Amino acid sequence: MSTTTVETSADVTERPPAGPARGPARGKRGVVASLASHGVLIAASLIALFPIAWLVFLSLGPDKDDYLHPGRIWSKMTLDNYSFVLQNTNFFDWLKSSLIVSLGTTVIGVLIAATTGYAVSRMRFPAYRKFMWVLLVTQMFPVAVLMVPMYQILSDLQLIDTYLGLILVYCSTAVPYCAWLLKGYFDTIPFEIDEAGRVDGLSPFGTFARLILPLAKPGLAVAAFYSFITAFGEVAFATTFLLDDEKYTLAVGLQSFVSEHDAQRNLMAATAVLIAIPVSAFFYLVQKNLVTGLTAGGTKG
Repeated sequence: MSTTTVETSADVTERPPAGPARGPARGKRGVVASLASHGVLIAASLIALFPIAWLVFLSLGPDKDDYLHPGRIWSKMTLDNYSFVLQNTNFFDWLKSSLIVSLGTTVIGVLIAATTGYAVSRMRFPAYRKFMWVLLVTQMFPVAVLMVPMYQILSDLQLIDTYLGLILVYCSTAVPYCAWLLKGYFDTIPFEIDEAGRVDGLSPFGTFARLILPLAKPGLAVAAFYSFITAFGEVAFATTFLLDDEKYTLAVGLQSFVSEHDAQRNLMAATAVLIAIPVSAFFYLVQKNLVTGLTAGGTKG
């Protein structure tokens, strides 16, 4: 006679679960990996901040040759370099010129790039692909090659030594890249939004202005930041096309501290620190949208 062993519910519940032991929860890293990643980030931050800190440190030295003996600056730090730049140079005229040119390039360049990118993203006109490649090819020419023809064109238009002429030159550099950037971003916006705008009676431009642009703020922020810094720090075109000292931009005015036989590096360092302030302020205004705008445009297109 055979006997059958019957397991009770208590025996079943008390039995440990079978299978291998589970590892750490997904998304959680070990202590060593966390410390290593934080160490790498700290080292990268120090490497990025060191040139800026060094420039600020040199700007506090009163003598033009203090960069040769930086250890001596500790005992004689002063803000005299900043006072001299602000009171005895045309710094504020340079700043005004830089802001006019940079903001003008940003507004005009982003407007042209946005309409261009949207047209290529939504419309299928003849040779639209070749048109975008032509924009890309324009970025391949060095400044030295473009200088003479641009000077001739601006001279014929009587735009030499004018802010508008320099703005148009900078737009020729900023618009191609920004058009590619915004085209990729517009591709990520569903086409159904355009169709909904048409159903509501909006014109193509009305759809673009009222529906698409608000959704493209991150991409527009990146394009605006690129256009601004392109115009704000450029030297070659500004030196060639601006003849009046009062119209010099900050990048050109910085060269006034360098002569054939001498260079006032302490004043150059102080001016460079002051130049960085407007760019930092503009970056602060658009930083929330920069990461989204830089990554979203590469997901489609």
